[in-house]
Amino acid sequence: MTKVGGLTSKFYKETRGMKVTGGQIVSAGTLLTREGHKWKPGVNVTGDNHLTASVDGEVYFTKKRNRYKRLVTVINVRAKEEKKS
Repeated sequence: MTKVGGLTSKFYKETRGMKVTGGQIVSAGTLLTREGHKWKPGVNVTGDNHLTASVDGEVYFTKKRNRYKRLVTVINVRAKEEKKS
């Protein structure tokens, strides 16, 4: 899927299916990926196929080796700190 001018960012293999980027603030229940087979759920992320945020916070990514020593991307959500009153 290339255009005459070359690849655009939405056609890169790694970004296909992503709905959020790193550093983006999300609320609980926000859909993070369309199809999560190439990404694994991490801290404060639930789901199997479609990954969703379980708390309000900031999205960040880490890389980890799975059982077969293959590198996978893990999607995490850093929880937003509550204001002290």
